[in-house]
Amino acid sequence: MTLSEQYQKNIIPLLQKDFGYPNRMAVPRIEKVVINVGVGKRSPDEQKQIARDLSLIAGQKLMERRARQSIASFKVRQGQVIGFKTTLRGRKMYDFIDRLISIALPRTRDFRGIDSRAIDPYGNLTIGIPEHIVFPEMVGEETKFIFGFEATCVTNARTSEEARRLFDALGFPFKK
Repeated sequence: MTLSEQYQKNIIPLLQKDFGYPNRMAVPRIEKVVINVGVGKRSPDEQKQIARDLSLIAGQKLMERRARQSIASFKVRQGQVIGFKTTLRGRKMYDFIDRLISIALPRTRDFRGIDSRAIDPYGNLTIGIPEHIVFPEMVGEETKFIFGFEATCVTNARTSEEARRLFDALGFPFKK
């Protein structure tokens, strides 16, 4: 059973009973997942490698993020590529979350669980993934260098408690 089917069949009725929602549409859900990586002072070849690897992980092309203005103390010039991002919705979003929960997080070195403070007051969960090679799409021999990125799960939950209950039901591993 996919994560989407599990949400529809099991999680919606559970949350509806726990919080007393009047109908299924009032139950919180994950709307999108935003994947973001900063490239800093990496060379153009390394930037292409990062974009290619993260595109494999996300399943779609990444968008370049350019500097809006020059900042001399950081040696950043206006228009310079400083990162990449992509937004996942629908089936790709659920596939990414499923791989994140079941494969990537357990393979992360020294992983003890997600801190519950990672959920902001608006119900969004931001997870930093220190090594991109924990995803099954990455073959260790082809990887020249390791980089980290962050994934933000955006929900329509009204409070952080509702979001925490949703993430628990989906199977996110939180610290006890």
